[in-house]
Amino acid sequence: MDNNKQVIVIGAGFAGLASACVLAKEGYKVTILEKNDQPGGRARVWEKDGFKFDMGPSWYWMPDVFENFFALFGKKPSDFYELKRLDPGYRVYYGKDDVLDVPADMGKLEKLFDEIEPGSSAGLRKFLEQAAYKYKVGMGEYVFRPSHSITEFIDFNLIRKSISMQLLTSMSSHVRQYFKNPKLIKLLEFPVLFLGATPQDTPAMYSMMNHADLALGTWYPIGGMNEIVKAMVSVAESYGVNIRLNTEVTKIDVAEGVAKTIQTNNGSYTADFVISGADYEHIDQHILDKPNRNYTEKYWDKCTMSPSSLLFYIGTNKKVHDIQHHSLFFDEDFELHAKEIYKDPQWPTKPLFYVCCTSKTDLDAAPEGGENLFFLMPIAPGLDDDDATREKYFDVMLDRFEAITGQSIRDTIVVKRSYALKDFKADYHSFKGNAYGLANTLAQTAFFKPSMRAKHIKNLLFTGQLTVPGPGVPPALISGQIAAMEAIKVMEGK
Repeated sequence: MDNNKQVIVIGAGFAGLASACVLAKEGYKVTILEKNDQPGGRARVWEKDGFKFDMGPSWYWMPDVFENFFALFGKKPSDFYELKRLDPGYRVYYGKDDVLDVPADMGKLEKLFDEIEPGSSAGLRKFLEQAAYKYKVGMGEYVFRPSHSITEFIDFNLIRKSISMQLLTSMSSHVRQYFKNPKLIKLLEFPVLFLGATPQDTPAMYSMMNHADLALGTWYPIGGMNEIVKAMVSVAESYGVNIRLNTEVTKIDVAEGVAKTIQTNNGSYTADFVISGADYEHIDQHILDKPNRNYTEKYWDKCTMSPSSLLFYIGTNKKVHDIQHHSLFFDEDFELHAKEIYKDPQWPTKPLFYVCCTSKTDLDAAPEGGENLFFLMPIAPGLDDDDATREKYFDVMLDRFEAITGQSIRDTIVVKRSYALKDFKADYHSFKGNAYGLANTLAQTAFFKPSMRAKHIKNLLFTGQLTVPGPGVPPALISGQIAAMEAIKVMEGK
């Protein structure tokens, strides 16, 4: 298809790249305006002294979403990167000498559950059977809806399925129907920790994430998560997409309900259509003039955001033993930390945290004899953020890491960088410094999320983690596809 219409995509994150690829394949002339010096959004890379760090996403779940995306262009993930399934998928530390490795094999997983809670493998089978159904329905019939209005969901068959999706049951009570052991409960509640609410306030529909975790598995693209970005850039450029880096959008000029000109720090651009994959609140409140905004400042302040994170990128000059590629430190009170993120926002009293060591799987992630470590502590968005507080919590995490794994690594650190709320705001204009977007509460699901459509601008759509379907890399990929398809409908007058 030869189409002279020019589309501007703001932001080269997963959603922006996905939109650009779909539109360019349909013949539209697409330019991506990216604020930072490399594409990928939060999935950027930082390299220093032979260490290579994924700066953001580190879990490769839901491989079918990536397969389906690349299939749109006659490609497979394996055309661009090598995927390795991790086994164990990850390790959970409940304390010193109290460790649980999550096996990739379902038979071994059932045996593990029975060892921890006798007879619980039967409950696991039922739980995962329901989770698989929710995943099938959710991915097949929910996530690709643009959610412009409730009318998209007024369908008897879909309503019937919605009831069985347990939208009105909490994740917490759902898990406890099947399991009593606190270790298993923590394990099954962990995937919702980043969805933006406590398990008590998260719909049981999201047990679909347990299917993604335990059945579909945890994978790693050799070379790091940025290999996905490189693959998407390759697809985009093969269809003629022009990616302009270091180009920050400063204003969108609107006349008679149409976005006419996009002003940047590197000149201006005209467009027939605009898709914004940048932070929704930033574009809505700071780039558009007040009459053209979708929402008020008060609306955004009332939104429930997902967590932010305190991150440390650490390189050591010695090997670190007794850890896996992914390690979760659940040796403190899960509910207290969740409360201090969601209910009573504050720097946590006794935080849970996560450590990723990509060099356990990928030898090129660190110099020979060294290790690449990524410490992550979930925190509430909107907190005050200073270097002294960061260092305080680095010591907290490192002390517990060393005590639980029984080894000292402090003196082996040769590379260290912190990243938290101020950096999310500076690099991505992230609202309140959040890391993962809008919380997936029932009141912020589907058509209750910020609208993909610009209410006062005919040729502007929003995509990414603050609109449908939600936060995470696979949802962002899907969001970009939805936005592109909706843009095509508008441009073709359908």
